[in-house]
Amino acid sequence: MPASEMASGREVAGRKYSLSFVVFAASIGTLIDWYDFYLYGSLAVFFSGLFFPAGHPQGALLASLATFATGFAVRPFGAVIFGRIGDLIGRKFTFMLTLLIMGSGTFLMGLMPSFQTIGWWAPILVVTLRMLQGLALGGEYGGAAVYIAEHSPDNKRGLYTSWLQTTATIGIVMSLLIILAFRLNMGDAAFKAYGWRFPFLLSIFLVALAMYIRIKLQETPLFSRLKEQGKASSKPLTESFGSGKNWGLILIALFGATAPEGVVWYTAQYYALYFMLTVMKLNYVTVYWIVAIALCLGTPFFMLFGHLSDKYGRRVILNTGFILAAVTFIPVFWLMRHNSDSPVILTLLVTYNVILVTLAYAPIAAYLVEVFPARIRYTSLSLPYHIGNGIFGGFVPLIATSLVFATGNVYAGLLYPIAIAVLGVIVSLIFMSEPTHEIKIWEEVGGEERATAA
Repeated sequence: MPASEMASGREVAGRKYSLSFVVFAASIGTLIDWYDFYLYGSLAVFFSGLFFPAGHPQGALLASLATFATGFAVRPFGAVIFGRIGDLIGRKFTFMLTLLIMGSGTFLMGLMPSFQTIGWWAPILVVTLRMLQGLALGGEYGGAAVYIAEHSPDNKRGLYTSWLQTTATIGIVMSLLIILAFRLNMGDAAFKAYGWRFPFLLSIFLVALAMYIRIKLQETPLFSRLKEQGKASSKPLTESFGSGKNWGLILIALFGATAPEGVVWYTAQYYALYFMLTVMKLNYVTVYWIVAIALCLGTPFFMLFGHLSDKYGRRVILNTGFILAAVTFIPVFWLMRHNSDSPVILTLLVTYNVILVTLAYAPIAAYLVEVFPARIRYTSLSLPYHIGNGIFGGFVPLIATSLVFATGNVYAGLLYPIAIAVLGVIVSLIFMSEPTHEIKIWEEVGGEERATAA
């Protein structure tokens, strides 16, 4: 297919779809996966009294946050399992499978009995479902990131993949607003009794919609060409993790990009939510609206910084976010605590946090795609991404809240993300190769159909 035709669209199931549709179709499934995954996180404080024994509120809260964290802990395993499938069979098949698994786990969560009903089986089953969701998410993001990047023009890879980066943020907004709608309309008593189930059960319809949209897609043109030329890997795990050089790239990506990005993301968005609920003791309605509005205001910056990373490189955008986070997290949370009676100021402060997220997160997908070869790209990029986000980032609420409880200092929890952000700047400046944004990923397959600017 000529490059000019690629710029306007690709032939998919007998029809030509634009690159915009490809980005939308890949992103919508990821958005719904994030919505599913974060429903529990948005209700973690609420669930501490539902799935865990009563009598010790702090212990129940920590147990609920630990259960939330288990979903992150298994994401690297999902990255390895589904990354291998994605490099062996294809990108599309794998992210269809992960979407189905995620949707099933969320639906079953909506059927979960409480601790009062089945005792210790409740937290055991909740942890099991969180692990199932974490495994699925471990394969989802890498597939969607690679799918979009391998359709995108080389000179706009940061811009197009930045749309995917918005999905986690929009997924949180969806979870907050849907929970808020049910909780306010039903009342707290009815919501606690059975209403909390509806946001989880509703996800089955969203998953069906995403499956319908995604099934129209075909394999990425780059991966198809790779298989035609006999260059696809037959042993992606061995090639990814049996090579000292590739391990070096994985470790640089982890400590120089994904781990600091992960802690910035979860501190600026999720820990801010917990901080307002548990430290500042604000009403959940106020907190949900503050976070939802701030996320909506900050989201367009993903595209801005994705675009700028195409012009100036990935590292400069990433490090700007890391440095600002390290320097301003404590002042921002101090201002939040001392303006607890002003929703407008709180919204502006959380919006600033979200902008830090967009700096740290917008270029990540493009950077990861660029540093790993196509034959093992899915497997290789998924592991550092999900260790960085799942382990370093996903444990921020638990670690930060534990530090606050242990020290009695409400800002002690911020020391962890600040330290990881500083580490990221040091590692990226010393070891990260630039300019990765000038890499032509189509050259691996001859470059005959290399995408041009759309």
